[in-house]
Amino acid sequence: MGEKRICEGSFADAFVAPGVGRNARLDRIEELFDWSRLASILKPLRSRYGSKGYPALSMFKSLLLQQWYGLSDPGLEEALLEHLSFRRFCGFSLDDATPDETTILRFRAVMAESGLAAKTFDEVNRQLESNGLVLKSGALIDASLVAAPVAKPGGKSGARSALDPEAAWGGEGGFHFGYKAHISIDQFSCLIRKAKLTPGNINESLEADGLIVGDEKAVYADKGYENKARRRRLKALGVKDRIMHRSHKNQDGLPHWQQVRNKLITPIRASVEKMFGTMKRSYGYDRVRYRGVERNANHLHLLCIAINMRRAVVLAP
Repeated sequence: MGEKRICEGSFADAFVAPGVGRNARLDRIEELFDWSRLASILKPLRSRYGSKGYPALSMFKSLLLQQWYGLSDPGLEEALLEHLSFRRFCGFSLDDATPDETTILRFRAVMAESGLAAKTFDEVNRQLESNGLVLKSGALIDASLVAAPVAKPGGKSGARSALDPEAAWGGEGGFHFGYKAHISIDQFSCLIRKAKLTPGNINESLEADGLIVGDEKAVYADKGYENKARRRRLKALGVKDRIMHRSHKNQDGLPHWQQVRNKLITPIRASVEKMFGTMKRSYGYDRVRYRGVERNANHLHLLCIAINMRRAVVLAP
């Protein structure tokens, strides 16, 4: 299936004053990244709607706008029609048609099926690293429960929902129904380096090793991540172990030195909790938008890309 041709400039655009419809933040994000490399990763995607699909990069950029501005699919359709700065960011001239909500929905579904959001996230992080924005002084690891988009099922303990069978009960006492987002952030830049989404019943420690890049100088995590094999692995990598200690069976509390160590680690690793707060307050991530691990994992990677790009605007000289 081919792609629609969209113009960077049209006859109508020639009559628009240079400063009209400009968005300084979007212009800066446009400057900071090599979009041709992202386009190369996204090239296999098609919207599967109509005789020709919109360019994958334009659709991807529209999904970023959706994260930054908290838009629904109908809201994004309207915004692309109304906001000149949005059209420019996505590469649409005043004469170009823009995608409707069905096209947006179908493109996002194809992207989720392809798994390319994760590869795009990796490429964005590679560019951030090459620009010296990833400091690697330490990695802060944690997980957060995110509610499912459907009602909690009744019945026996651990029951699943017929509407979203991949969502699961989790948290202490199994009070939470939904999913769990696992992330690792760079200590001083607060850029998200790794992200994984699982059902809510998956223990965060099981995903921890996949969140460690290996080039960090230290790894900070709470006591739920304590694991002898993980401590040995960090030592073998030459990474400082800053995982908190916890009491074990038949142990009468923690030794004084472990208590002091935990207190020193706590305020450092708190930054990752602030990141989850930002995701939930500023990006509406207290509840997932979709059903199933695949589509919500796609959304988590899109969200992390959006957060990192905005953060780059602050960090870049």
